[in-house]
Amino acid sequence: MTPNAASASSGPSRRSFLASTAVATAAVAGGVPLLAACGGSDNGSRDGTTSGKDAKKILPAFVASNVVKPDIPAKNGSAIGFTSKLDLATLKTSVSKKLGKGGKVTIMSPFWGSPPQQNNAYYRAMNDLIGVDVVWQNQDGNTYDQKLGAVLASSDIPDVVVVPGWNMNGKIPSAIISKFADLGPYLSGDAVKEYPNLAAIPTDAWQRSIFGGKLRGLPQPAPYVTGIVPLYRKDIFDKEGYEIPRSADEFMALAKEITNAKAKRWACLDMKWTAFQNFGVLSGSEKPLWWNLVDGKLICRIETEEYLEALEWTRKLFAAGVVHPDSELGKNAPDPGPKFAAGEFLIYPNNITQWWSRTSEQATQNPEFKIWGMDIWGHDGGNPRLWAEQPAGIFAFINKKASESVIRDVLAVANVTAAPYGTREYMMTNYGVEGTHYSVKDGVPVKTDKGNNEVMNAYVMVASPAATLAHPDFPDVAKGQVEWQQRMGAFTKKSSFWGMQITEPGRYTNLGNDFEQLEDDITRGRKKISDMQQAVSDWKSKGGDKLRDWYMKILDENGSASN
Repeated sequence: MTPNAASASSGPSRRSFLASTAVATAAVAGGVPLLAACGGSDNGSRDGTTSGKDAKKILPAFVASNVVKPDIPAKNGSAIGFTSKLDLATLKTSVSKKLGKGGKVTIMSPFWGSPPQQNNAYYRAMNDLIGVDVVWQNQDGNTYDQKLGAVLASSDIPDVVVVPGWNMNGKIPSAIISKFADLGPYLSGDAVKEYPNLAAIPTDAWQRSIFGGKLRGLPQPAPYVTGIVPLYRKDIFDKEGYEIPRSADEFMALAKEITNAKAKRWACLDMKWTAFQNFGVLSGSEKPLWWNLVDGKLICRIETEEYLEALEWTRKLFAAGVVHPDSELGKNAPDPGPKFAAGEFLIYPNNITQWWSRTSEQATQNPEFKIWGMDIWGHDGGNPRLWAEQPAGIFAFINKKASESVIRDVLAVANVTAAPYGTREYMMTNYGVEGTHYSVKDGVPVKTDKGNNEVMNAYVMVASPAATLAHPDFPDVAKGQVEWQQRMGAFTKKSSFWGMQITEPGRYTNLGNDFEQLEDDITRGRKKISDMQQAVSDWKSKGGDKLRDWYMKILDENGSASN
């Protein structure tokens, strides 16, 4: 967790973890056919599927938690929100007895920052609360894919391994199927009721946890509303009388009005992510979401006119000189925070976590500073057409060789870490021990130096509650975030493969690797739209059309999630 705020936000991604240590939790319940294209049996086959009726036999029963009532209920795929102060005296208890039996469990997980010593006060307190001796094997999150591949290829696999969705490439999906346990006997149907906080995890997130026809993952749920927000300096907008744009033309006009290069002020950073939203481009952090069935034909986003139009509009922004020079550096541009705070640019698209983190950064040194999120607009001035993200993005898996006692101890850990906001278990998981790792001042938890050093992304990686946004220090931000999600959720559709657990065959893994660089070259004027059209043509002939047939077979066998 980030210091001084109970902060959970949109679907965990590599981008959000690197931008903020806030860990995301979220999702909504529902039912769509689920497919595990990465395998159908324990031998690592990549051909198996798990569709509607079969999935229902595997999924845990959903039992909503009534321990804590949110201030803002979920709507349109949003997180739930809390805007009230914390009162430690009224915290609820969601785990009435220790479910752990005192066993030892080793967990390998990505970690961003410097891991604390194993026998620290936070780890001891969590282990005592759970009744399990958890031993952490924290690995550098920036190079986790390398470590993950090596460990899964070996015979020495920890009891639990955390795998983010962005690391499920190459041979990883096959390894998940062949080397991790089926949790169905412990969680499917009413069995999950032994672990009430796991029972309250929304069904969509569990659906994403089926690999190779078995329930193998413990999920971190995520809201399906896009997590990329066009963030802007509301304080400067209000002072200068700038109006929020409602079309591509209005944005360009505003950007030119804001920009004064001699005064070191530009309108924005690279707006490509927002352009994809404005023009209705199929989007999402996983490749299966880039495909959609339209009038009976399966199309990939790179084949659409909207994709080319979004790139062309972004190119025009660069050509007009309204984009900050740092964006010319592309992915290697420095942290935008300091120059955004200095007013060198007023708008940039990024993960919703930055809405709170930038607010917190500037709270004491620049009290006038106010960051807010623009509503996404359709390029022509109409309503936007947005596309849903997957309902879970990070999973914890239990070693197939683990004994029943180890599996149950891991589930005891997960039942605590999935406790909802406003409970004692949530505070311990996310803040540590009162008086040692944090104190509460005027209803706001404030971490001590010890808390900042020890209470970081460890236990929160095992499992999470349904999506929650809560910032006791800045409740207006939590309210703004949830309401933004709810407004944008009203314009959000689910593409054909939403909710499905799919990994493309290895022969197609690198097929689209060059497109992101080509996008950046086009938007910066180094390449032309015709270069993209040629690249798409080459993509089709080199395997894109065969990949389309592969995806179409999935839809023929399992149906579509589109609504």
